[in-house]
Amino acid sequence: MCGRYTLLADEEEIVQAFGIQQSIDSYQMSYNIAPGQNVLAIIHDGREKRAGYLRWGLVPSWAKDEKIGYKMINARSETAHEKASFKNLMSRKRCLIVADSFYEWEKSEKTKQPKRIHLTDRKLFAFAGLWDKWQHDDKVLFTCTILTKAANAFMQDIHHRMPIILPKELEDSWIAPEKKQPSDVYRFLQTVEAEDLTAYNVASYVNTAKNNDETCIAPLI
Repeated sequence: MCGRYTLLADEEEIVQAFGIQQSIDSYQMSYNIAPGQNVLAIIHDGREKRAGYLRWGLVPSWAKDEKIGYKMINARSETAHEKASFKNLMSRKRCLIVADSFYEWEKSEKTKQPKRIHLTDRKLFAFAGLWDKWQHDDKVLFTCTILTKAANAFMQDIHHRMPIILPKELEDSWIAPEKKQPSDVYRFLQTVEAEDLTAYNVASYVNTAKNNDETCIAPLI
């Protein structure tokens, strides 16, 4: 799964990296992005790519209670095309969730060691995500989830699941505005090969979501 990540780049770097044509309203970097927070995402509206904020934790349009979002921060890519919560979103509501590293906790018999994981050859990247609009009475939410897959050889010793990080050349294909069959999207995701990753230990300081400063990413000596 993916339960925490970072985004430390400045706004101009993000705009250039993803080919955004406008500024990002209320952009803020973060050392410790957690479920329930607003996260920077990119969609294609049929005319252009747009960057904005979605709340992390998917609340499907048909849900009776928005609290379901806390249980839906991730979606398994192997079955998302078959599940009621995600099937239609696979077809028409795909997004990029912008990040530059993520955290995972390596379990041992006595401890859970947090690690910061990032790409070896580029800074910014995007998770494959799904989004939806939920409305109840006068309240409207735009929310998202991160797609995951079985861990690759690098991640297996840390955790059995990992987020899907899209190679740069597939980002535009993922958010292309045309409607697609969920089964075709599933097959697309199965072709995505993980890029090279590296990791280092960080302090348990990052375990607390309200902690959001350089200490979160400081290498543990």
